[in-house]
Amino acid sequence: MFTVEIAGRPIAVTNADESQARELIESEEFREDLTAIRCEGKPLWDGKAEIMLRKATEDEEDEFEDADDLDEDETADEDEASVVFLVDIDDEDEETGA
Repeated sequence: MFTVEIAGRPIAVTNADESQARELIESEEFREDLTAIRCEGKPLWDGKAEIMLRKATEDEEDEFEDADDLDEDETADEDEASVVFLVDIDDEDEETGA
């Protein structure tokens, strides 16, 4: 598993292999998602900070597994890589945080 870091902050973990994970973080779609998804009212990525990839720690792998257990009822393709965010994502309905 690999962890996506932005400006030194672990943002997400994926069960993709290294080449898939690199492809993911370089993809325009993922980068657009990172600018749209918000944590504490701010986008996860400002469009400028370096996005890094590193091996996931044991704790991050545990978080991935815990989240994966919650989604076990969903029918996902076993061969498809999954991404679990390590930060609290703002509710899409909370536009202003009020």
